[in-house]
Amino acid sequence: MTLRPALFAALAVTALAAGCAKNRDLPRADLAASNVTTIGINAYLWRASLETVSFAPLLQTDSNGGVIVTDWYVNPKLPSERMKLTVTILDKDLRADALRVAASRQVLQGNQWIDAPVQAATVQKLEDIILTKARDLRRGAVAG
Repeated sequence: MTLRPALFAALAVTALAAGCAKNRDLPRADLAASNVTTIGINAYLWRASLETVSFAPLLQTDSNGGVIVTDWYVNPKLPSERMKLTVTILDKDLRADALRVAASRQVLQGNQWIDAPVQAATVQKLEDIILTKARDLRRGAVAG
């Protein structure tokens, strides 16, 4: 089942509000904690990952297992090359080592797609983008 970020946020707020209404004398949940999640992995990393790979069609999303798999994406400016991404979130904490991005690349030769190497900088850049977005989301939750 795929949850869009807005739907996920609405569900999380509803669940937290319902829990707080029953237990008014308990301390309020820290919405900006690094491991806030109603899913099996870090919610900030999950949302940032979905936003980052949203340019490509999604094949599979598993919020409990923390896996996002895209279908092949062809950049209109470079139609002889395509990429496929797998994002794995490994932890409930917002840490750099809680995220792994794997990429596959193919180039068109004749009428066949042939596997080609992916530059390590490409994967590193995607991981950096996701981590930056996740941290921004967390900062927004702290400030809000």
